[in-house]
Amino acid sequence: MIMFKFKQWLVLVVCLLAILKAEGLFVNITFVRNAVARGAVCLDGSPPAYHLHRGSGTGINSWIIQLEGGGWCNNVTNCLIRMHTRLGSSKKMVENLAFSAILSNKKQYNPDFYNWNRVKVRYCDGSSFTGDVQAVNPATNLHFRGARVWLAVMQELLAKGMRNAENAVLSGCSAGGLASLMHCDSFRALLPMGTKVKCLSDAGFFLNTRDVSGAQYIKSYFKDVVTLHGSAKNLPRSCTSRLSPAMCFFPQYVARQIRTPVFILNAAYDSWQIKNILAPRAADPYGKWQSCQLDIKNCQPNQLKVMQDFRLEFLSAVIGLGRSSSRGMFIDSCYTHCQTETQTSWFWQDSPILNRTTIAKAVGDWVYDRKLFQKIDCPYPCNPTCHHRVFTPQDAPPI
Repeated sequence: MIMFKFKQWLVLVVCLLAILKAEGLFVNITFVRNAVARGAVCLDGSPPAYHLHRGSGTGINSWIIQLEGGGWCNNVTNCLIRMHTRLGSSKKMVENLAFSAILSNKKQYNPDFYNWNRVKVRYCDGSSFTGDVQAVNPATNLHFRGARVWLAVMQELLAKGMRNAENAVLSGCSAGGLASLMHCDSFRALLPMGTKVKCLSDAGFFLNTRDVSGAQYIKSYFKDVVTLHGSAKNLPRSCTSRLSPAMCFFPQYVARQIRTPVFILNAAYDSWQIKNILAPRAADPYGKWQSCQLDIKNCQPNQLKVMQDFRLEFLSAVIGLGRSSSRGMFIDSCYTHCQTETQTSWFWQDSPILNRTTIAKAVGDWVYDRKLFQKIDCPYPCNPTCHHRVFTPQDAPPI
């Protein structure tokens, strides 16, 4: 028994060392200091920032831009809290950031993009890079300038060589995945006509649905975000010409009109959406959903039924975008959130698979036009390759 436990511990140590090796690249931060004069700043007025690791060889003229995620702030109170963190101030960001998974520089961990120019754009505006309010209240010193931050960083990257890109992928996770859709066509417009441009949204397909109490919590929340940050003028006009700006913060009303090829990577039981859209704290005052949200294996049959219905509604929204010969899709049935930034979910010995295909392979085939991947997983708990997230009560407090 002792020997068995020792072997288990040894296997765990070996796996952890392998993951640490995969995350062995640390990239220095770059501040866009000249952006401050243009008002392109974080919530606290500090300059925007990014991390760039240069490409080489066949990837020297290919670029992948990964937009950082981290939720939003929808009122002055939580924006004030946010401005004292890395999600609202570049003064609070780490100087060196680990690049792994889709940003790894090792072929064995990132087969198709390891030698591209890889960029992580830091997120510090709280609006998925859409806000633009000129006035700054001196009492709070809050700056709502996400759209200006987006443009300032893109202009700097263009000057650093992205204007010569042969291939360019705009990607992002969570709020960054939403931003990759909102800015997809404008990103395409910044680059030369001959550049092959595509957009990847990881865990950014937030669903407009009612919560377990019947309220439209997320719709109200997004409306507050759009109003506070002055985002309306920076959302896709193909949507705002038909619907209210708040509705155009939901990908299901935007993605169909995007002209640039898009890949939607999402868990049908997205853990963030289960916790913050389906059963937010406001709809669950007695915490009946807490144990289920921490670990899907704790969910009661009636809760699993609600989650299965959520999955069906989510799939209806994705399928409702219509058929497309250029839109990639990898919708697994894992209880997780963001799968391009974690090595074990992106490309590993036991990574989640659909149709015998890893996420890295599906995305790479789509980017290089080797094969169009459009697959939807069977319902939970059918996929044994899933890495279901298990949370502690202290993890990621709800919005």
